[in-house]
Amino acid sequence: MRILLVKTSSLGDVIHNLPVVSDLRRCFPEARIDWCVEEAFADIPRLHPDVSEIVTVALRRWRKTPGHWNTWREIGALRKHLGQTPYDAILDTQGLIKSALIARQASGRRYGYAAEVAREPLAARFYDETFVIPPNAHAVVRNRWLAAAAFNTPVDLPLDYGVISPAVNFPWLAKGSHVVLLTATSRDDKLWAEGNWMLIAQALINRGLTPVFPSGNALERQRAERIVAAVPGAIVAPPLSLHELAGLIGGSGLVIGVDTGLAHLATALRVPTIALYISTDPALTGVYGTGSFHNLGAPGHPPTAAQVMTVADQKLR
Repeated sequence: MRILLVKTSSLGDVIHNLPVVSDLRRCFPEARIDWCVEEAFADIPRLHPDVSEIVTVALRRWRKTPGHWNTWREIGALRKHLGQTPYDAILDTQGLIKSALIARQASGRRYGYAAEVAREPLAARFYDETFVIPPNAHAVVRNRWLAAAAFNTPVDLPLDYGVISPAVNFPWLAKGSHVVLLTATSRDDKLWAEGNWMLIAQALINRGLTPVFPSGNALERQRAERIVAAVPGAIVAPPLSLHELAGLIGGSGLVIGVDTGLAHLATALRVPTIALYISTDPALTGVYGTGSFHNLGAPGHPPTAAQVMTVADQKLR
């Protein structure tokens, strides 16, 4: 059996799809499992040893150059590759028109969410078979239930993200235990006050730990530098790839982060994780796994630094 999973973005959504690979491998030990994903997030399925081929798309880049010859050349190559690869099943767990159109290019029977529960109902028209999956379940659970319905497999398999932390050397990081603090997120209303991060960083240093602040762009780096300037001993990480971030997170003793995909990665890697929710509801997309994790806050009710450190001390013990 050869299976194609379609889950292209975003980072958190891609991470939430990892347990589907583990479920399929458990039920179909000889199956070949491929994954179609946005090129920026390809390092995530690469962490799972049971993913065979990673088929990358560049929808975000293509949208910026819709009239460029190279864009259409890459789209043509993708369609040709998907069309020439015989799949026994194509499973789209994203439920968007863009993901359904990608699934439509592949050769094989296509499965996805029914119109009444798909994020974009029109996507259901592109599948050969659809399923009604309760929309009020956590994203990880919905993905797994959809796969179970499509492949007629048990719905109560043990949760397993199946990923391991890559071994990465960080010469800029001093020896000893470090804590990764994720201050950046996709929306400003999800941000936690910089003063709170300063309090957390200082409290961690007082406990003999090194706070490390990754950043992905200039604005995020400026925020991290402002925080670190107020807390001697804290570190702003240099620019890191997603693979390197996985190694940094996997080697940490604790991760504290706002509503961002990297917090979900920490939970997938079974690193103790505290996720902070300021404007979003963690009920459906909070961090979720089998290790030590805790969702704090709710829309309009951000956690305090004291509340975060109370939970952090519990996890550090």
